[in-house]
Amino acid sequence: MPELQPTDPHPVPPVTRAATPAEPGPRPPARLAEARGIDVRLDGRDVLSAVDLAVNEGEIVTVIGPNGSGKTTLIRTIVGLVQPTRGTVWRRPGLRIGYMPQKLAIDPTLPLTVARFLTLGGARDGDALRAALAEVGAERVIDSPVQRLSGGELQRVMMARALLRRPDLLVLDEPAQSVDVTGQKELHDLITRIRDQHGCGVLMVSHDLHLVMAATDTVLCINHHVCCTGHPEAVTKDPAFLALFGPDVAEGFAVYTHHHDHAHDPAGEVLTLDEKAEEAPRDG
Repeated sequence: MPELQPTDPHPVPPVTRAATPAEPGPRPPARLAEARGIDVRLDGRDVLSAVDLAVNEGEIVTVIGPNGSGKTTLIRTIVGLVQPTRGTVWRRPGLRIGYMPQKLAIDPTLPLTVARFLTLGGARDGDALRAALAEVGAERVIDSPVQRLSGGELQRVMMARALLRRPDLLVLDEPAQSVDVTGQKELHDLITRIRDQHGCGVLMVSHDLHLVMAATDTVLCINHHVCCTGHPEAVTKDPAFLALFGPDVAEGFAVYTHHHDHAHDPAGEVLTLDEKAEEAPRDG
């Protein structure tokens, strides 16, 4: 019979080494809203077909496309004003949306000042109204009748109204319409500044392609369906973009440059300036 070995009543557990914690990487941007496979049929007509779209925190996404391509319908679907025929729309729970519609019809005989108009959205604090108007550069019109505002002034008031909601997602439908060229540039600079200061996401529809490319992180080009999407530089080289807007538009972008602290490779991926320099051909 084999001899029994004594058993240690208090065995010592083997020594284990704690795993070295991984270095924390940059936090990915939080998703604010997303549409997947969206179909919309209105009045017996297919307006959108299998459209995907996503907006992240701190990102400016601009939807472009020809007239009648479904741009406004898409963003109205994202904010919940239009129900998709098929597909899903997800919005982060508790998401606050500031929405600036494309058109505003006001009875010309209605006695409505800018201050009163802003309170229709629920805001009551006079200091908050003045602060919102000051942020968009329209504080001097607070007592003016809405009907007497210029196109640029009305757009700024509409943006102030959207900002009063302290939005996580700012949704702007043609924010620079009825505004002259100088005003368009100022409005797009304002949108970028609002994104930077508030950290909100921005979903925008615009026809002004040059200014879109200056103020946009992601472009979604649609014509009832998604034609192409990506970084502005990549989209302007896409055959679908060229087919929609023509080679003359693309040539115009060839001399246009971003004022960014980075560049993009041919696929649209971000390169730091050091990486760009390393890729540059060297003489000799």
